[in-house]
Amino acid sequence: MSELFDKSIRTLELPRVLALLSDQAVSAEARERALRVRPETETEEVLRLLDQTDAARTMIGLHGSPSFSGVRPVAEALERADRGGALNNRELLIIADLLTAARRAREYFNADAAEKTAIDHLFLSLHGNRFLEEKIKRCLPDEDTVADAASSELADIRRHMRAAQAKSRQILQKIISSPTYGKILQETIITQRDGRFVVPVKAEHKGDLPGLVHDVSATGATLFVEPMGVVQANNEYVELEAKEQKEIERILAELSAEAAAHREDIQWDYDTLVHLDLIFARGQLSYRMNGVRPEIRRDGAIHLRKARHPLLDPKKAVPIDLELGESFDTLVITGPNTGGKTVSLKTLGLLTLMVQCGLHIPAADRSAVSVYERVLADIGDEQSIEQSLSTFSAHMVNIVAILKEADRRSLVLFDELGAGTDPVEGAALAIAVIQQVRQAGARVAATTHYAELKTFAMTTAGVENASCEFDVETLSPTYRLLIGIPGKSNAFAISQRLGLPETVITAAKEQMNGESVRFEDVLTQLEAKRQALEKREQEAERLYRQREEDARKAREFREQMERAKENARSRGEAEAKRILRDARTAADQVFSELSEMRKAQAKAERSMNENEARAALRRRLNEAEEAVSKRDARQEPIPKPSRPIRKGDLVELPGVKTPAEVVSVGSDGMLQLKAGILKMKARADEVRLIEDDERAARKKQPPVPIRQSAGRALRSSAARELDIRGLETLEAEGVVENFLSAAVMGKLETVVIIHGKGTGALRKAVHDILRRNKAVKSFRLGVYGEGESGVTVVTLK
Repeated sequence: MSELFDKSIRTLELPRVLALLSDQAVSAEARERALRVRPETETEEVLRLLDQTDAARTMIGLHGSPSFSGVRPVAEALERADRGGALNNRELLIIADLLTAARRAREYFNADAAEKTAIDHLFLSLHGNRFLEEKIKRCLPDEDTVADAASSELADIRRHMRAAQAKSRQILQKIISSPTYGKILQETIITQRDGRFVVPVKAEHKGDLPGLVHDVSATGATLFVEPMGVVQANNEYVELEAKEQKEIERILAELSAEAAAHREDIQWDYDTLVHLDLIFARGQLSYRMNGVRPEIRRDGAIHLRKARHPLLDPKKAVPIDLELGESFDTLVITGPNTGGKTVSLKTLGLLTLMVQCGLHIPAADRSAVSVYERVLADIGDEQSIEQSLSTFSAHMVNIVAILKEADRRSLVLFDELGAGTDPVEGAALAIAVIQQVRQAGARVAATTHYAELKTFAMTTAGVENASCEFDVETLSPTYRLLIGIPGKSNAFAISQRLGLPETVITAAKEQMNGESVRFEDVLTQLEAKRQALEKREQEAERLYRQREEDARKAREFREQMERAKENARSRGEAEAKRILRDARTAADQVFSELSEMRKAQAKAERSMNENEARAALRRRLNEAEEAVSKRDARQEPIPKPSRPIRKGDLVELPGVKTPAEVVSVGSDGMLQLKAGILKMKARADEVRLIEDDERAARKKQPPVPIRQSAGRALRSSAARELDIRGLETLEAEGVVENFLSAAVMGKLETVVIIHGKGTGALRKAVHDILRRNKAVKSFRLGVYGEGESGVTVVTLK
């Protein structure tokens, strides 16, 4: 790209448009890339960029823009991790955020969409890594923290740290709350020095509290002493802190190694997301300026319809229609100062550059633009004091450079060509420059005040006049560009309206030669005819729109009548179908209610049978206990088994006909027995083994019928309190389970388990049992008057 082309890009203010594009991007890299965008010079590349912008704008309209908030550079961190370095929390969280952005972009993309777009492959190429993303975020909740969940070792270390810290504070709390030490303490507080817990001691009592002095106050009146009883706990805490740091370093190194293992995929995702961010920024800018995609011509022609300069306020900018390169290759724009000539010229050049950057342009549909290798512009006052160049000389330096570079794939823009010197020489020079550029094959647009260029445009094939309209009545430009009509100076009309004496105006007209006067008269007549033709065109357009509106209303009325007839025909059918549907719904509802009633009745019967079975089992167990008691009184001998009792055998307590299954045999010979839902323990010499032949015979016997009164008896005998103080946790488990079973069968809603305070181990065991038991609705510790933490109140379902 030549230096002159770069200068023209700045002259036409493309960098300001790119700044607007940068504002639409999210990631820092995409914003920087937006500012570095340069016009493409190959037609196929421009078409590819416009296809991407079209796709992004369509997706934004349907689903909004995807989130690129977590896209930050990761190359440096990944490279260091690849060399074996450990990344810090912030770097790892940046990688996790990038993986989150990649995953969300994949979720945003609809791979099943019927219509494929030019950016589908970018979404499909994203890798993501949900496992690594979630692992990093689980281990690192923020930039300053490593969570306990990062590893079991870290959780264990921190648990011990909390215990050591609690131990230190407990000892210190006893010291500061003790009346013995109250006189020697400056304040009854616990503080820290060098990471160790200390208490403030008065200087005159420093020998009354044995310990290590870690600090002295500024006045010297207070010593911060670590009591000897706390030293060991604090030492343990410091050692654990070192272990904690070592484990954190290991965790960060492990996460860094995993990130390095996926380095290429993560870097690819970053580059792809930045690319997508820039593409969607183009789509967002298109929405912001109400842009359209123009047709891309290959013949050098430009057709802009209702085009607006993108840097002007859209509410104030007047759209212009502008064409070049098809029926004529040179456009000469004339008109008064501040009439919009330069803005028209800049609009032509800037919109062409925007299209070549892949941007939509603020214009109407059916606009068309060609792709040029160079857009060369000489616009504005280029006077340079440092180079001692006049305005004319500075313009000529640019024009000389343009003449060297202009060719058939160039668009050349001249503002006030030939100005700044003698009008006659300037006009002749302007015509010669335009002819030279035309001979090189370039498309040319130039603004001028010279009447000679108006005549040149009217008499030369391939050159067309254009003018910026001026309202003489209001003495202000309308900023409309009129193709095919040369501009009129309006100097005499403006002067007369401003109060210049008629004699002066007449004298000025006499100074003009006859040919100039006739030319101005022709322009006046042309302007009058143009305005009249424009009014007739507007009226024809109004009538055409009115006719179209009337035709539309007639079509709508006819369609409404047809819909009304169709609705009247179908309403009867719909009503009949609705009645039938309601009847079917009512019948289905009745059948459903009947089915639910049958299910509820069957459930109630099963529940009753189950409760009665439990009650009978409890009764038989009570009988077994009584039988055992009687056996103990009679000292009846229990027959010795033919073989040692094993797990899975059936045994029988003497005097009880209900067998129990051996769940396990302890090393001390104790048997764990299970009879139905009840569990118990017994020694081997307290039970009778049911031999294999007797066991087979028992299977053939019919089940023992359940007496209806058993359930009622059990309900009346169920206890509301259970005292397990003094029991081991294993012994308490069976007792509590039996107690809860009896309470459930007894239809009790609330029961109390007394476990005492002690070390809390028995209470914890009871709470574990209650959490597992499906019959427990909720439980809580007792309140004042109930036994507080020594009892647990249980609510049953």
